[in-house]
Amino acid sequence: MEAYLLEIGQRPYSSEAGELPAVPSGALDQRGLGEESALDQIDEILARTGDALDREEEAVQDAADELGVASDGTGDERVIPGEVLPKPGTLEAHPSGLSRTTPHNPDEQGEPTELGERVTRSEEIVAELQERLASVENDRRATAVNLQRSLLPQELEQPDDLRIAAAYRPGSTEVATGGDWYDVITLGAGRTVFVVGDVLGGYGVRAAAVMGQLRAGVRAYARLDLPPHEVLQLLDGLAVEIAASQIATCVYAVYDPNEGQLVYASAGHLPILVRDEAGIVHRAFEPTGPPLGTGDWLHASGAIPLSPGSTAVLYTDGLVKRRHVDIDEGVATLQTALSSAQGTSTAICDRLMGALGVEPDDDDDTAVMVLQNPVRTGAEADLFRNAALELLGGTEAAPRARAFARGVLASWDLPADMCDLGVLAASELVANALQHGSPPMWLRLRRTDRRLVVEVTDGDDHLPRRRQSGPADETGRGISVIAAVASAWGSRRTPGGGKAVWCEFLFGA
Repeated sequence: MEAYLLEIGQRPYSSEAGELPAVPSGALDQRGLGEESALDQIDEILARTGDALDREEEAVQDAADELGVASDGTGDERVIPGEVLPKPGTLEAHPSGLSRTTPHNPDEQGEPTELGERVTRSEEIVAELQERLASVENDRRATAVNLQRSLLPQELEQPDDLRIAAAYRPGSTEVATGGDWYDVITLGAGRTVFVVGDVLGGYGVRAAAVMGQLRAGVRAYARLDLPPHEVLQLLDGLAVEIAASQIATCVYAVYDPNEGQLVYASAGHLPILVRDEAGIVHRAFEPTGPPLGTGDWLHASGAIPLSPGSTAVLYTDGLVKRRHVDIDEGVATLQTALSSAQGTSTAICDRLMGALGVEPDDDDDTAVMVLQNPVRTGAEADLFRNAALELLGGTEAAPRARAFARGVLASWDLPADMCDLGVLAASELVANALQHGSPPMWLRLRRTDRRLVVEVTDGDDHLPRRRQSGPADETGRGISVIAAVASAWGSRRTPGGGKAVWCEFLFGA
């Protein structure tokens, strides 16, 4: 509103009674035309402000429509309520002018009572405009917050091995709202992706819309089961296409229970913090590349242990950035808070936000995710088991693998039908690796409280595919058999070359 007033020639005017509301300078300079000129100027302000709000409304609705977000469950409502300011000409019913009455305005004519009424009316109009503009800002912020929340996960996926909690808190103004996000994506075979990101260089519904597209891109690329740095490479190109004028930071981490670590890549994001079982907090510093949207940069992956008893925190700068405080000091404060925070993942998430002083009136929005790898003992520990066998000796490795699988699965007290399915899967996957793969080869068996996982790795990076075998074909049926009996199956390339092929069986399925 101030920009519009300055643009059309407004200027403040002071008197002994204090500063009075600004009026069009033309109204001060034109004798006898003050009232009409002022009203014309206000009509122009309202018309241009209304046009700007209409354009903003259309942009918000287009973004919401593109992302499939409904405003209020009905197809007829717009995302932002329309027409919150009076249309041009609506003030014509008020004949009192806006000419200023001060000792420094000798051109003003009329009785003191009339002049006072005009000043009062101008103040009322300015107050009404300010009130309505404030209402517009509140509506826009509410729209941005609602869009942002609708694009975040409504319910976090919970992997078998970890306990996850996350929180998002918007900033106090529209400028501080939108752009922070988190996500959890299960890949199968016990592996899970964790993502936290922050859209920079934008705010409100625009930042929320960009965030929604980036989050959708992350979920699509994650299904390719690529290394973290390759996912960020793809996401960087997507960010350039979405909004060339905006960039985003992001950390993408994959947890593999067989390895007991987080393999991650960072695009300009703050370091992951991990507290080990002894209570020592470690930072995942390197490698860190530039933010998404900069283009033409090769990212790299790193790793940090996440063993039983450890707790990891992924977060955006809203958690650690404060006015007049260096962001490194904020990260150090977070480390101190994490070292002593106890309880469930949800309790730790709340305590960290409290310890860092996150308040509803903060200048930036905040996203936090806490991962716990609990220590299991007693009967619970019996539900989480691992076993591995290196496949050596050529063709005789197949019968040895079957015997190994049968013995291990029986020792885990699995039902007989589950043991039979596990042995069949191990036999087929090992046979495929012996025929099409290369050393080193490993058979891995893993059980949790929810599923049984069978995985075979070898040194060849050619990924298998399911194909239709003819009646006379003697090979090519292994993957089809796996797909028919397993709850899910997949393959991925492993770091350093080679591949892993896996399948899993859900208990009670």
